Amino acid sequence: MSTTPTASDTQATEETGEGTGLPMSRAALDAELKSIIADVLGIDSEQADALDNDSGLFGHLPELDSMAVAGLLTEMEDRLDIVIEDDDVDGEMLETYGGLLAFAEGKLAEA
Repeated sequence: MSTTPTASDTQATEETGEGTGLPMSRAALDAELKSIIADVLGIDSEQADALDNDSGLFGHLPELDSMAVAGLLTEMEDRLDIVIEDDDVDGEMLETYGGLLAFAEGKLAEA
């Protein structure tokens, strides 16, 4: 088995920054965050892909209740390799998709 990276491995690394010590691009973070939302909330990927910065989250998506918030934050920690402290969580970050994306960007910048 070869340990030499393939072209597809290199492309994936460039898109995500994974394993390079480089920050994840905004487009890659946006795609990953939408994937996390779809997985945690059990919504289809088309619905998650339609989210934009002004899309309402908590209080707007019936699937995103208080229990789902805990699952969403845990999944973000696992998949984005970030740590979310209790003090980090507020209503503003969960009000819109843009707020959640900005929050994730900030946490990645801290890492």
